[in-house]
Amino acid sequence: MEPNVNPWKANLTNGLILGFIGIVYTLIMYFLNLSFNQLQGWAFILIQIVVLFFLVKSYRDNYKHGYINFGQALGAGVIISLYSAILMAVFTYILYTVIDTGLLEKQLAFTEEQMLKRGMTQAQVDAGMAFNAKIMKPAIMAPLSIFGSMLGGVIMSLIVAIFVRKEGNPLIDMSDK
Repeated sequence: MEPNVNPWKANLTNGLILGFIGIVYTLIMYFLNLSFNQLQGWAFILIQIVVLFFLVKSYRDNYKHGYINFGQALGAGVIISLYSAILMAVFTYILYTVIDTGLLEKQLAFTEEQMLKRGMTQAQVDAGMAFNAKIMKPAIMAPLSIFGSMLGGVIMSLIVAIFVRKEGNPLIDMSDK
């Protein structure tokens, strides 16, 4: 246990773990034909929060001598989320360009169906679909997914940091000095 550990280096493995869990989950949902199921999306958010909790706790216990303040826990969670988001962006690109080149058309059709179910007019649907067709390209979706994943990662990290933080007595514990 080093006194001044680099959080970027210490959390690389944790970020890769979270990213690979995301890839495996996505592939399972893809092969079960549940990619467009809203419930599985909520289930994955819950899985991410639980896994992120244990990864930040692991960082606290293995690199921070069992103590971590809210800001350090939040930072660790954001770093883990960033590594995971980058890995998932690469996977997203591979999914849409190599694994299933027709998935994009399926997703556009699903989006159009959802717009019609909401009672949107045909003109609104056409305008929305024209916009979606422009941005729903693997080369655009992959980098944009990093931003979306990071927004979710920050929110999840805020939640996790509340429960992982464990501050010691500064007069007794001088491990951060």
